[in-house]
Amino acid sequence: MPSNPHVPDRIVLLDGPLGTELTARGVPTPLPGWSAGALLTHPEEVLAIHTAYAKAGAEVLTANTFRTQPRWFPEDWEALTHLALRLAREGLAGRQGRVAGSIAPLEDCYRPDLSPKEPRDEHRLLARALAEGGADLILVETFPHPGEALIALQEALATGLPVWFSLTAGPEADLLSPAEMRPVFAEAAGLGAQALLVNCLPARVVLDYLPVLQGHGLPFGAYANAGHADEGMGWRPDPLAADRYAALAREWGDAGACILGSCCGTGPAHIRALNRVPGVRPQVLD
Repeated sequence: MPSNPHVPDRIVLLDGPLGTELTARGVPTPLPGWSAGALLTHPEEVLAIHTAYAKAGAEVLTANTFRTQPRWFPEDWEALTHLALRLAREGLAGRQGRVAGSIAPLEDCYRPDLSPKEPRDEHRLLARALAEGGADLILVETFPHPGEALIALQEALATGLPVWFSLTAGPEADLLSPAEMRPVFAEAAGLGAQALLVNCLPARVVLDYLPVLQGHGLPFGAYANAGHADEGMGWRPDPLAADRYAALAREWGDAGACILGSCCGTGPAHIRALNRVPGVRPQVLD
């Protein structure tokens, strides 16, 4: 593990995705609201998923705010944002842990060409709502567009909360190359991000991206995809993938990553498997 005092002396576990688990539980997640719609229709399932991740060992639960933006829920986006934070907090159920508020691209996280020209005001609104709603930190995540990502980071930092910053290369690893990410991470570190990550990319390519996260004196890590893209429902999980995913994550830890979680196509089983990665303090409680 790195000796820098800003870097944890052990691996911190994030949780996994909500969308995959909602689909597995038969909860509809139609566009454009996607997983956020479950806050209106099935809040009890959102809470159950958070609880499952906490029991599997996750120390950071990410609230279901990936799509609670004014453009998708103009009448009740703020109430949904606060509800999402409250459900994540309840999912910890008294356990040690933190709640992260998610800020995601305003449009499709796999379509950087759709990134709005003026995204600042919308990201500012959500960032403030996350802070007012009691988030412990803000996770600026799944951005394929560097410009929008850095604007979201600036607005998140303006709240005074710790901010973790994550870019995506996309499900085929063809949206951003490691070389394209390198200067973005350098700028994010200079602005004040407290951790650097990659997410929502194939687990098999994460090692190619870790070098561009290094050298900034910050904790870094990854939460990647597993399984297969399935148009219409998001992702189809591979029930045998958890141990394979953990084996890859072990390599990320060996390369210095100290924040690990999982993304599309995964679930609590993957987080439970990550408890066996060296450097993780086992957190399984059920």
